[in-house]
Amino acid sequence: MSNPITGTIALVRAVYILAREGVVSALPAEGLPPMASLAHRLAGLMARRSARRRARSERLSHALNRLGPSYVKLGQFLATRPDIVGTEIALELSQLQDKVPPFPREQAIRDIEVTLGRRIDDLFVEFGEVVGAASIAQVHKARVLTRDGELRDVAVKVIRPGVRVRFRRELEAFAFIARVLETLVRSSRRLRPVAVVETLAQSTRIEMDLRLEAAASSEMSDNVAEDPFFRVPGIDWERTGRDVLTMEWIDGIKMNDVAAVRAAGHDLPRLGVNLVQSFLRHSMRDGFFHADMHPGNLFVVPDGTIVAVDLGIVGRLTADSRRFLAEILYGFIRRDYRRVAEVHFEAGYVPRTQDVLSFAQALRAIGEPIHGQPAETISMAHLLTLLFEVTELFDMQARPELVLLQKTMVVVEGVARAYDPRFNMWEAAEPVVTDYIVSELGPAAKLRDAKKGLEAIGRVIHRFPDFAAGLEVFANNMPDLIENGIHINDDDLMELAKESRTALIVSHVAQVASALALVVIAWHLTFG
Repeated sequence: MSNPITGTIALVRAVYILAREGVVSALPAEGLPPMASLAHRLAGLMARRSARRRARSERLSHALNRLGPSYVKLGQFLATRPDIVGTEIALELSQLQDKVPPFPREQAIRDIEVTLGRRIDDLFVEFGEVVGAASIAQVHKARVLTRDGELRDVAVKVIRPGVRVRFRRELEAFAFIARVLETLVRSSRRLRPVAVVETLAQSTRIEMDLRLEAAASSEMSDNVAEDPFFRVPGIDWERTGRDVLTMEWIDGIKMNDVAAVRAAGHDLPRLGVNLVQSFLRHSMRDGFFHADMHPGNLFVVPDGTIVAVDLGIVGRLTADSRRFLAEILYGFIRRDYRRVAEVHFEAGYVPRTQDVLSFAQALRAIGEPIHGQPAETISMAHLLTLLFEVTELFDMQARPELVLLQKTMVVVEGVARAYDPRFNMWEAAEPVVTDYIVSELGPAAKLRDAKKGLEAIGRVIHRFPDFAAGLEVFANNMPDLIENGIHINDDDLMELAKESRTALIVSHVAQVASALALVVIAWHLTFG
């Protein structure tokens, strides 16, 4: 529970720094009520002269880094929520980099030894200086001796000392600010700022346990083992713990250095297509995707393979969500807006009180302009901006897993367009989406579903004698049950009292509830 005094201080400090760095004055003022418009003008007067000469993304970066690493992480997290901050600001935030000094190498060594319970010389042949520092962790280059006697370079990620305490304290302040926002700004409630902060807190807790990042990387490695030209680094589990993650060192060029990738002789348009198709394959085939695929987390190795690092943020989609996603994309590609609208209703994304034909009409207004346009004018970012505006009109609630997917898709498209200004998202997506539709929704998929249905029916039939015997017992005792109700004798109570496990108690309650339901059903069937 956050302290309102410290929360208020944090809120005042945040507003002051955002105003001084020119962030508030850079926001659009059109349509603001009088008091808000006055506050906007006052914020402009408070802004530093140096801030006024910077682009808005630079102002935002300076302000968040002044506020501290927790605010930088909040900014990076909000980059995954264009439904809250808008697609343009989300893209600016996605380029936000932590500007924090590294902590000493000696401190990193102490933390590694405490976490892994072994001396640094027993773990690494060499342990080098810092090669990258961020708000949560920093990375060192090191060398290990494998069990085969081979020397191998590795990257060692170490959690920053004291970071958990600091983040917990500042996340409490964020929670207070979110509650104030929901109370005072009614329009913010649809975007659920309190829920967003709770999600950020959970995401940060996961990022601060490097074993979970290692597990995510290992899972994706298994998923993409047979994929062409995409992989993730291998994990050294022997040298990985809660505060330490050791992985394969990647000798490649970061994808944010387009000139260096071009100079190395790589096919730039092909790299863009490979990246987008890999992302869509992970999303629809596996339901598990890297949700922080900015170019600083992507490397190109000499054979043209893309290697993705830093799986601290990942996204998951259920089987139904994957099917809905594929049908929505396929519908836009085929210009079948009625089907796209129906899928939104089937998925429960749009309330049943809305009209499917009106929603299809709104989707047509979004989709038609992208067809027949030159490739360089088709923007997924613009499409998503329009989509968020339409969904707000139809009371569609933000779904975090889909918003995370959409944001990542925008970032991936941006990387691909940097490698090919004429990159066409729809042309790149079509083969992957079509393959998914054929494999998961075609005749073969229907046969698989039918087989699963028959197997389920078989299991029910196999247990039918037990159900019938139970129903006969209930029917025989039904008059007494209806007249006197269900009683638990002293022996039953003593047995329940001996069991401390909640699961067993819940099981007994569920059995009683089921019995009552069957009694009522049987009574109606028998006596009408």
